[in-house]
Amino acid sequence: MNAAPADQIRLLDVQALDVRLSQLAHKRKSLPEHTEIESLTADLAQLRDLLVASQTEESDTAREQTKAEQDVDQVRQRAVRDQQRLDSGAITSPKDLESLQREIVSLAKRQGDLEDVVLEVMERRESAQERVTELTARVSAVQAKVDDATERRDVATQALDEETASVTKEREIVAGSVPADLLKLYDRLRAQSGGVGAARLYQRRCEGCRLELNITEVNDVKAASPDTVLRCENCHRILVRTAESGL
Repeated sequence: MNAAPADQIRLLDVQALDVRLSQLAHKRKSLPEHTEIESLTADLAQLRDLLVASQTEESDTAREQTKAEQDVDQVRQRAVRDQQRLDSGAITSPKDLESLQREIVSLAKRQGDLEDVVLEVMERRESAQERVTELTARVSAVQAKVDDATERRDVATQALDEETASVTKEREIVAGSVPADLLKLYDRLRAQSGGVGAARLYQRRCEGCRLELNITEVNDVKAASPDTVLRCENCHRILVRTAESGL
């Protein structure tokens, strides 16, 4: 394949722009904010699960407290009624009086036991409420960090996208000035060779594979017409000659 030396040199400009586009894509993909957001999001999900569990516990203990207080109230009301019957003098039978007195004593013990239950449930509910408050604050704090990291990521991404769009436009312009057959060969080689399809020959060294040409290869390059599109014998990329080729 033949191409004017100027066209071959412009191919290096295309290559430089493609390298820059690859760097921008890698930088966009490798933004530290991506890892930061992923880690924070995992922490946030775990905290939210703990918060839901604590809220459920608080809700359960609230119902348990209500039930326990209702039980205390029922026993207290019954004890009041029994005491009123006892005080009224309406019961004259010694046996009935003794039975009623025993019931009042039993109800008093029962009320005391139930009140202990209420206190125990209240303590557990208070602990659950404190846990809910703590986890709510932690969720808010981590969410704020997620929001901050997301904003930083979006700002960085936007800047990279804008630069990518600019470089892409420049690449289109430069590539448009390269002969179609040469550009097609370059694109094919670039796809096969890790993103580098054309390399400069600098001081008798291919900048694609970083290997120095042997004397036979150097003589072949010297003998070749300036319009001949050369290929590196080692990496097979397009080898572009410049004033610094060392020939």
